[in-house]
Amino acid sequence: MIERRPAVAELLKDRGAALVVAGLGSAVYDVFAAGDHDLNFYDWGAMGSAAMVGLGLALSCPERPVMVFTGDGEMLMGLGAFSTIAQHRPANLSIVILDNEQYAETGMQKTATGFGTDLAAVARACGLKDASVLTRQDEISALRSKLHARAGTLVAVLKIRPGDQPRTVPEREGTLIASRFMRSLRTADHAQA
Repeated sequence: MIERRPAVAELLKDRGAALVVAGLGSAVYDVFAAGDHDLNFYDWGAMGSAAMVGLGLALSCPERPVMVFTGDGEMLMGLGAFSTIAQHRPANLSIVILDNEQYAETGMQKTATGFGTDLAAVARACGLKDASVLTRQDEISALRSKLHARAGTLVAVLKIRPGDQPRTVPEREGTLIASRFMRSLRTADHAQA
């Protein structure tokens, strides 16, 4: 099993111009624990939307890697996103699913992945060919290289150790999060021009 916090920190190390979307709950805590960044979009309240927010960013900013970190519970809530993403297949979109087979936010109830649902297989069935399950910590550095390569839409399901993590809580106000993100994106774009 993979340790979630070290894995997320490794994947975000030297992230450069990457845009990061963190899905509801534990994924937000993990991304924030790896280091707050103005180009982190913390998606606090819209369960199931992180992958679609990532798709919108990937389509509007094709020159930047877009990384979505989400949990198995949230991805299960938004399974239809795989079909929509497969219609577009942006080369710069990566979806990292932190699969502990539990709903950590509501009491550690077992999710459908704990009963056999294979999110990578679902993604492949929807047309996303580069979808895999990782189970070992030593697979993370190779994944990190793929996240930055912008070589096609990628789905990586990380089978992480069950259990909750300490809460590291960034800003929760949606308008402030969105404003900071958009302002930073405009500033970074002007600096590149």
